[in-house]
Amino acid sequence: MTSFIAACKELLFPAFCLACGRQLSSWRLPLLCSDCGAEVSLVRPPLCSCCGLPLNCGPDHFCGNCLAKTFAFDRARAALLYREPVISLIHSLKFAGQLTGLSTMAALARDTAGYRDLAAADLILPVPLHPQRLRERGFNQALLLARACFPEQSRMINVDLLVRRRATVPQTRLSGKERRRNLAAAFQITRPDSLQGKKILLIDDVFTTGSTVHECAATLRRAGAASIEIFTLARAL
Repeated sequence: MTSFIAACKELLFPAFCLACGRQLSSWRLPLLCSDCGAEVSLVRPPLCSCCGLPLNCGPDHFCGNCLAKTFAFDRARAALLYREPVISLIHSLKFAGQLTGLSTMAALARDTAGYRDLAAADLILPVPLHPQRLRERGFNQALLLARACFPEQSRMINVDLLVRRRATVPQTRLSGKERRRNLAAAFQITRPDSLQGKKILLIDDVFTTGSTVHECAATLRRAGAASIEIFTLARAL
């Protein structure tokens, strides 16, 4: 009966590739055709031991950027490289509100070394949006990704401890220095006692320069967090 219902669903409501729109033979995740699926690039070792930047050779070690400056987090890991079709999938979620791609992105993320390499955490915190941006968008993509990627740890996901108290301009076209200035004092901890000695997993959609997660991590560190690990769906090069 189950297979019959599935066949009827695929006949009446065919699945389409989320990247190019080509019709698929089934609803099996990820919802990408073979061509688009082949274009998805996983983040593979060797990686920077701190920021997770893919390196050319050797064992994991610190990249030049992380040797020159210190991030407030302990380690960052990502699932996919930020290039097509991943860019289109993320943009369709963030800017077009197409939530249908969430399951596909989570399925891709959960099958990567970056996901499997994460340490156990006490709390999972999505990078927060300012209330004004949240009202405009209607959802926080980092929260949706946290729920989709970590369904078994849903009780550990908290949206109240780390908040964005100051509205900031979009980071897309800002330099690294401008991003850091834009984010200064943008985040706040509502209940510092709840963070004392806790291991934190911070979730965001894309790691670009690391400015956003660094500022979040610095805020968490000042409140007493014991360790902070970053997981993002994608990593820009």
